[in-house]
Amino acid sequence: QLRLVQSGGGLVQPGGSLTLSCTTAGFALDDYGIGWFRRVPGKAREAIPCPSDSDRRSSDGDSVKGRFTMSRDTVKNTAILHGDHLTTEDTATYYCAAIRNVVAPCVFISSEQAYHIWGQGTQVTVSS
Repeated sequence: QLRLVQSGGGLVQPGGSLTLSCTTAGFALDDYGIGWFRRVPGKAREAIPCPSDSDRRSSDGDSVKGRFTMSRDTVKNTAILHGDHLTTEDTATYYCAAIRNVVAPCVFISSEQAYHIWGQGTQVTVSS
C-alpha cells in the first residue's frame, strides 16, 4: 500500500516556526512531487504556494507571503515543510500530497484531484 506518513506539528507560539515531515511508505520519492496543503478551521483546504509564488495568492485567496519553504530528501524519501513567523491564522491541519511524474523541489498545483496519494494530516495550533 502506498502511503505518506506525516510527522511534526503541535502547539507553536506566535512568531515561532514549524517543521513538518512527510515520508513515503511503499514507494520512492524520486518519481513524485510533493505538494503541501492546509485546512484552516471553517475554510476549504488550500494549497500552500512555493516561495517563488510568494507574491501570489494561494488557491483560497490567502497569501502566506513567502514564509513557508519546501525541501525534499530522496535518500530519506522525505519532504519537509518549514514555516516561520507563524500567526494564529496559520492554525490549521496540514497535509502533504504526492503527484506522479512531477519532480520538482516544490510543487504548487492547487487542484486536489491531481494528487495520487495523501498524508493523514497533522494539526498545527499557533497560540500563546
